[in-house]
Amino acid sequence: QVHLVESGGGLVQAGDSLRLSCAASGGTFSNYAMAWFRQDPGKEREFVAAISRIGWSPFYADSVKGRFTMSRDNAKNTVYLRMNSLKLEDTAVYYCAATPIITPPRNSNNYNYWGQGTQVTVSS
Repeated sequence: QVHLVESGGGLVQAGDSLRLSCAASGGTFSNYAMAWFRQDPGKEREFVAAISRIGWSPFYADSVKGRFTMSRDNAKNTVYLRMNSLKLEDTAVYYCAATPIITPPRNSNNYNYWGQGTQVTVSS
């Protein structure tokens, strides 16, 4: 059982930056590919970014490509999401998720473990 805890959310202005963290415990962290998803009330959960077990080749949703950077530190059992040039439409609850699938999928149904989420609110 993997337990995930996100942190780092908050209220920022458009154009600002934030770094989200997701700390894992209860499992062998390097056995899991990781992803970030987000969800705004009334909308479906949306893929944001994913990274392989060893941190190679993170990939991103088109909506965040060039602005967000996902990374992981397996020694610290933590993944990060650096978010730059934040836009109003980035406002959502951000969740990290873990999957044993080697190539991390974009479909949230393939993720076994989820954190509780952290709120990111971008104001004008």
